[in-house]
Amino acid sequence: MPIVCNQIMRPLDRDAFGKLSFEAFGDLLAIRKELGRFFDEKHYKRALALRRSDVLLEEPIRVTHSTFQKTYFLDVLLALGGLLEFKAAEALVPRHKAQLLNYLMLAELKHGMLINVRPEMMTREFVNNVLCHRDRLQFEIVTEEWEPSVPGAGPFRQILSDILQDWGTSLDLGLYEEALTHFFGDKEFVIRPTTVKFNDHVLGPHALPFVTANTAFKLSALEDLDSQHQFAIHAQCLVNHASIEALLWANIGRHRVTLRCLKPKG
Repeated sequence: MPIVCNQIMRPLDRDAFGKLSFEAFGDLLAIRKELGRFFDEKHYKRALALRRSDVLLEEPIRVTHSTFQKTYFLDVLLALGGLLEFKAAEALVPRHKAQLLNYLMLAELKHGMLINVRPEMMTREFVNNVLCHRDRLQFEIVTEEWEPSVPGAGPFRQILSDILQDWGTSLDLGLYEEALTHFFGDKEFVIRPTTVKFNDHVLGPHALPFVTANTAFKLSALEDLDSQHQFAIHAQCLVNHASIEALLWANIGRHRVTLRCLKPKG
């Protein structure tokens, strides 16, 4: 199995999760009143586990593909059916929501709640997942602007396609990047500096992930065409000013994975 949980999950419906999360948040309010707001998030999680019998902490989920393996740890698994993700930050930001959504998809759960213990008033935000593993496998790969003759293009397409057929789309972009880096030789070999030039002057080094000596790659997860167009403009600037021969760009959308090859212009 590409995604393995130690526990047998029991997904909660909206009403059941709402009731449990309301109770858990009430417990946390009492805990935060006692502890204050300046401890690390782990202390509040541990206090919640002492207070509630339906809490599991740092439950592992292992994601594998061939020789690649990565383990995530769920902050709080509530009644084997809902996730609580703790933060101790000035404010919740979109990447926090994306992180919890990634965990929900990996665990095949529907509902989770972000909790920020640091602000003066403890805050929360609900996150809902509508995609199961089967849903994430419903995608097409588009290669209209792909050049198979570019060094590294063939292996890059094959490896990424195999990974997506195993895990599906919509997961954390960093997971796909880590897996590709692993299969092309691990971080020490793949992530290398290239020289950046501007008007024939050297500006210094910039690190990129490479699939061959002079072919780099980049991933994105943009759904709308305008965002993809803007990304393409800046990716072309990168190719024009970095000392590389080509950039392999994969945009991993929900239903559409687009592969493109960019080469220096001018």
